[in-house]
Amino acid sequence: MTKFNQAVIDKLKNYIFLKVSESKDAEDILEETLLSASESLSAFSGKSSFFTWLCAIANHEIADFYRKKKLKTILFSRFPFLEDLISQALGPEEELLKKELRKEVKKTLSGLTEGYSQILRLKYYQGLSVKEIARKLRLTVKAAESRLSRARLAFQKEWASQNLKV
Repeated sequence: MTKFNQAVIDKLKNYIFLKVSESKDAEDILEETLLSASESLSAFSGKSSFFTWLCAIANHEIADFYRKKKLKTILFSRFPFLEDLISQALGPEEELLKKELRKEVKKTLSGLTEGYSQILRLKYYQGLSVKEIARKLRLTVKAAESRLSRARLAFQKEWASQNLKV
């Protein structure tokens, strides 16, 4: 970030804050934009102004932010309907994104214990009710509900840790 003067950073910050409502999110996007710009500074050809080039990078970072936010909302707030919501939320023109998400979900599931992975697959891939899961796993309904709840939390933590590594 030291490669950029403060006036440019302030101007870029204002640009991002106009597009992103939450100040913490805007700060994160500013940081990511400056990091990306630093890493690709050698690619700046001068065909546009430096600030326009920074705004283009910021626009990509903002789009990535909203895409990830949308996917997380789908996964965590509407997790029971994961497959249907992904299909509805992503248009046919974004098939690649859908495949990428499936891959990330599978990777996250593989990072869980076998018990947690199994109960999530039974619930969300096979569509079994908690009562059916309890019967299949020879658990009480309460035990199945408890394990499913812990598995959901483990999935969320694993998902978050994998996305921080990226």
